[in-house]
Amino acid sequence: MSNHPISRRDFLKVGFLSGAGIALAPVFPPEPETPFEQARLGRVTTSQISVYSLPRDDARIVKQLFRDRIIHIYEELTPPTGPSWNPVWYRVWGGYAHSANVQLVGMSHNPVIELIPENGQLGEITVPYSNSMLFSRTEGWSPLYRLYFQTNHWVTALAEGPDGTPWYELTDELGNTKFFVPAHHVRLFPEEELAPISPGVPFEEKRIEVDIARQTLTAYERGEPVLHTRISSGIKSNSTTNGIPTETPLGEFNISVKMPSKHMGEGRLTDNLEDYELVGVPWTAFFDPRGYAIHGTFWHNNFGVTMSRGCVNLKNADAQWLFRWMTPIHAAQEIDTRGFGTRLVIFQS
Repeated sequence: MSNHPISRRDFLKVGFLSGAGIALAPVFPPEPETPFEQARLGRVTTSQISVYSLPRDDARIVKQLFRDRIIHIYEELTPPTGPSWNPVWYRVWGGYAHSANVQLVGMSHNPVIELIPENGQLGEITVPYSNSMLFSRTEGWSPLYRLYFQTNHWVTALAEGPDGTPWYELTDELGNTKFFVPAHHVRLFPEEELAPISPGVPFEEKRIEVDIARQTLTAYERGEPVLHTRISSGIKSNSTTNGIPTETPLGEFNISVKMPSKHMGEGRLTDNLEDYELVGVPWTAFFDPRGYAIHGTFWHNNFGVTMSRGCVNLKNADAQWLFRWMTPIHAAQEIDTRGFGTRLVIFQS
């Protein structure tokens, strides 16, 4: 990755010609002020979800919430009415929403780092979403991908954005596309958060087991479990994606390629939220040459039920821990790491 900041003159020229009318920054709801409303924030991850009068799917529907709506979550409940695979509901304004399609998000702004390493530095989005912009010297600024909370991206330069404030240049590993987001929306990872976990444990003493029937993943170190968590594996379907089955394959594998940031999709330059472009999928570890991987997830919160196109979806925190723990060992500033890595067994109990 190279560092090619756009000159101030070019920014000012383009900003004068085409900056007017561009919605540069999303507006999120303020934090609740009253003590009993110490809410978390959630983002609607699908086209729409229902809010019910009670935490059960046969209750009266109060209203609909649409994609990327940011909501306050006042309480988390697990009523006996389920559903059994994911019984978590959220109390929101006016009723209750099931957790399946609500991503828990945060909202924090970060100091701007002026000195970016020549090869780039990994960063994560720390607001519910950030609207990125593409720059062309002939066409000026245009909207591009919406980048979501806890997605990972390669920061390759600091430049002046279309609003005159510091923006980071991000370089997409798929196609080497360069685009920009407000710098305070991105937190750069310190090296200690990327350092390998228990690197001294012998190769043969680490293994990962994925139980498709139970929708769980367990990591073992010297025969003892060190991580046990729910997953979402591939959906059962007669159709395929690009000729590849959507069910997660069974068998024995080894981790072969690790990428802390992966663009999944066709690589189209688009701001259409309905397009299949998952930009910055965090903590991706491929185990099959057809493209199956273990990775973090920001487009659903429905772990415990099949949801993916064949990959093994994890919560982002679990995916980051596993990424650091499994081999091959990943160097902090590498786009990808390849090698014969940790053994993975996928079975159906």
